[in-house]
Amino acid sequence: MRLLVAEDQSMLRDALCQLLLMEESVDTVYQASNGLEAIALLEKEPVDVAILDVEMPEKSGLEVLEWVREHKGTKVIIVTTFRRKGYFKRALAAKVDAYVLKDRSTSELMTTINTVLAGGKEYSPELVEGIAYDDNPLTQQERLILKHIEQGLTSKEIAKALYLSDGTVRNYTSRIFSKLGVSNRMEATQLARQKDWL
Repeated sequence: MRLLVAEDQSMLRDALCQLLLMEESVDTVYQASNGLEAIALLEKEPVDVAILDVEMPEKSGLEVLEWVREHKGTKVIIVTTFRRKGYFKRALAAKVDAYVLKDRSTSELMTTINTVLAGGKEYSPELVEGIAYDDNPLTQQERLILKHIEQGLTSKEIAKALYLSDGTVRNYTSRIFSKLGVSNRMEATQLARQKDWL
């Protein structure tokens, strides 16, 4: 297989390329120190998988990913130290094949490479969990109340279980309905369960 490694830190890039070249299935590893070099290489060389850092000079890894999606069928793996949700969301929007953190071994990276070549996807669990939690509009207390609602408890029963007043529970319930855009208990629990917010 032919790989491209785009990374602005030369020592890290050289070390990774040398390790990848030791793998039997790897024929060629092209190197780029910034996003523009990566695009120039991709324009003229056949590459199976591009392994991109996020933050690079000239053009970022995300901009290279977006360029690839418009012009090439190359698989793209973003490898980064950054856990920023905004980066991950943008990469997902551009249909990145894998988005993983740098704290992994070469054998783990090779597994990721083989996964994307086989048509699979891979995203670091820490980032996926971060996105799921970030998108959940409910507070911890609201989720707790909604779990009791799901069990069929009345407002009075929930109030007794959580040492709250009946009026407070009703206020929480109204707020939950408003946040989820629903009008009753069944819709609220179904939507929250579907979104994995409970």
